[in-house]
Amino acid sequence: MLETERHEKILKLLKEKNTVKIHELVELTASSESTIRRDLTYLENRKFLKRVHGGAAKLQGKLQEPTMIEKSSINHQAKQKIAKFAVGLIEEGDSIYLDAGSTILEMIPHLPENIVAVTNGMTHLPLLLEKNIKTYLIGGFVKPSTKAIIGRDAWASLQHYRFDKCFMGVNGIHPHFGFTTPDQEEATIKELAMSLSREAFILADDSKFTEVAFAKIADIEAATIITNELERDIEKQYEEKTVIKVVTS
Repeated sequence: MLETERHEKILKLLKEKNTVKIHELVELTASSESTIRRDLTYLENRKFLKRVHGGAAKLQGKLQEPTMIEKSSINHQAKQKIAKFAVGLIEEGDSIYLDAGSTILEMIPHLPENIVAVTNGMTHLPLLLEKNIKTYLIGGFVKPSTKAIIGRDAWASLQHYRFDKCFMGVNGIHPHFGFTTPDQEEATIKELAMSLSREAFILADDSKFTEVAFAKIADIEAATIITNELERDIEKQYEEKTVIKVVTS
């Protein structure tokens, strides 16, 4: 099969399924695994797709943002592993900021009680209170789709705090374009929280890598990335710019 034919078949299948595994493409094109990997690298470099562990995924739109319910159902097992690892970084007496992300939500059942938490996530409140964690909710406009508190009042409210650590969700992670999210106002709140923290951590599963959303939050160097297993050459791109912790179990 000619190279152009393979590329057409790969992109057609990806359009139908959103994510594809390497073994599916090997069978579809009757090609070797090494050939398919080269094809995926070629197509990724030309921004037709992005590679994920064991395959490829369709790139998302710059303004596309799932609801909190949709986010919570995507890559749930990977998010749980990432969240548990992140909780292990919290020390007794820490003041922490919890962003309104779905992976951050997975941290809450495992948090120690003797900490102080500040959040802009309405979804987080019931679990935080159930855990008897001293919790502060910043004020502002509640975004209906993600239940995140954003806007001018949220920015002013957040200015009153300082954090040992912050734990953030993002929609896109790119070695050149940094951390991004579809909403400019939400990006502003995330950027501020990171600047007010002694240590900043981005919690993101492998689907967020090489994605670029509309609004920039910060450069890659601004935070440690906690993620699940990546293709080694993808992981290497980020290791050169920041600390990346890959959770495998």
